Amino acid sequence: MDSHPTTLKATIGPGRILRRGTERPYQELALLDGERHTLRDDLARADRPHPLNRRRRSILCFAHLSDFQIADVQSPARFEFFNRYFGDPRVAAIVPVQRPQEALVVHAVQAIIDTLNNIDSSPVTGTPLHLVVTTGDGIDNAQWNEMQNFMSLLEGGKVHPNSGGSSYEGIQSASWPDEFFWHPDVIQSGGPDIWREKYGFPHAPGLLLSALRDFDSEGLNLPWLGCFGNHEALIQGVGALTRPVLEYLVGGRKPVGLPSGMDLDEAKHFTTEPEIFLTGEQLPVTADVHRRGITRAEFVAEHFRPMGRPHGHGFTQDNLREGTAYYAYDEPHSGVRLIGLDTNRIQGGVGGSLDHRQVQWLEQRLLETHSVYRQADGTETHSGHEDRLVVVFSHHDSETLVGSNDPATPDAARGSPGLISLLHRFPNVVLWLNGHRHINKVRPHRDPAGYGPGFWEVTTCSVMDWPSQSRLVELVDNGDGALSLLCTMVDHNAPVHPLLIDGRTSLPSLHRELAANSPWGGTTADLAGTLHDRNVDLLLPGHVPS
Repeated sequence: MDSHPTTLKATIGPGRILRRGTERPYQELALLDGERHTLRDDLARADRPHPLNRRRRSILCFAHLSDFQIADVQSPARFEFFNRYFGDPRVAAIVPVQRPQEALVVHAVQAIIDTLNNIDSSPVTGTPLHLVVTTGDGIDNAQWNEMQNFMSLLEGGKVHPNSGGSSYEGIQSASWPDEFFWHPDVIQSGGPDIWREKYGFPHAPGLLLSALRDFDSEGLNLPWLGCFGNHEALIQGVGALTRPVLEYLVGGRKPVGLPSGMDLDEAKHFTTEPEIFLTGEQLPVTADVHRRGITRAEFVAEHFRPMGRPHGHGFTQDNLREGTAYYAYDEPHSGVRLIGLDTNRIQGGVGGSLDHRQVQWLEQRLLETHSVYRQADGTETHSGHEDRLVVVFSHHDSETLVGSNDPATPDAARGSPGLISLLHRFPNVVLWLNGHRHINKVRPHRDPAGYGPGFWEVTTCSVMDWPSQSRLVELVDNGDGALSLLCTMVDHNAPVHPLLIDGRTSLPSLHRELAANSPWGGTTADLAGTLHDRNVDLLLPGHVPS
């Protein structure tokens, strides 16, 4: 077992050119130098010396996973045709709807699970990993069959990537000639699609058949916490699950283009009326009742399987009773409180918000971990509770938690300014962990009132897109009253090159390579972040409860 298969030892990045498209080359991936932890003292004194490892004590070490987007790639109610208009601002909130690597994502998730199962300790302090935190978008299209595959991967069980009929029926099929999508099975040289012609994507006969075969997952060895994301709540993560859409999900017709005569300006209605885009040109698919849509209550209930650790994966009986998806979980080894939020708007929309009821609930859960806190007017208040460290996690980040735009309820939902202001009133909050944007990003949030130093926001990239990584997070007592949040990126353990010695293809490796060569989300995009967003030592002075 390799205890520390992290990017401290080696990283993965673009290598030699394999093929040249008319617009850009297709590159293999290569092993590159590792990256040491970069000290970030944005919330501390600039002249503070780096903590010495021999004085450090680990409080809690866990892994963070986000945005698998496990997709039923043959679903009748996916609107892949919007990808034809990529770059048009009128569809910016909808695209990308389809990715060339998406049929392989279940295999990438399995590789990440296998990798985390083989990490037995922190690469810095040697403390065991105690937990995995997920931050939503485990599935892509709010479907029951996608949810079953998500749970089978994480809990262990049979994974069924295929749906509908026995053969692949979708936009990547050789029998569905659409140049805007990659067709791995078609032999034609220099085509037959823009991915082969412009971007040098490979000919990979039999790939879809291999990708959609059933397989068994052993599941995570560690306890894990769930989180509700916009792709669990909404069709394509954007549109409301209206009755016509729910009926279409289990039907036998698939739209492959905009309705005749429809102007792209109408895309603004996709949020609340996605069904109006179901009336264009259609092709037949095999109906499947397992594609039915899921509700928030069903999403939560699926986490209460008999052998789950912890039971409910953080969700509680209150969630089951009240139909909510936010909770507080007190990690038993450390006493750290982890608070999972539901930032989604089930009425539609890719952005997030917090309703008034959840904000009130959150304030109470924060109060329970503070001996002293500030009221909204700035008054210092003693609560009688003991001090404990707090980690808040959600799907949306500070740039996409936009609040409510409903004129009928202007004060009913908060965006990130309101949440950040609330968190600053409770100085034991040290970290806000999230996903959604498919990017590695670290931001300091300094307390403007100076009551405490503030807290760190850490956004972790997706599994679906490049760089397809997970992140280790460790809370460390530096021995001088200061806390460090040690963040370390982890690449999954599949081979760097997808072609194996025996001639077979490593599906998780190919997933990563395809994602790396995406013209709008690959190695040339900023999804991997900078050195200051990946392996980092985030300093917080005066943050270790006595």
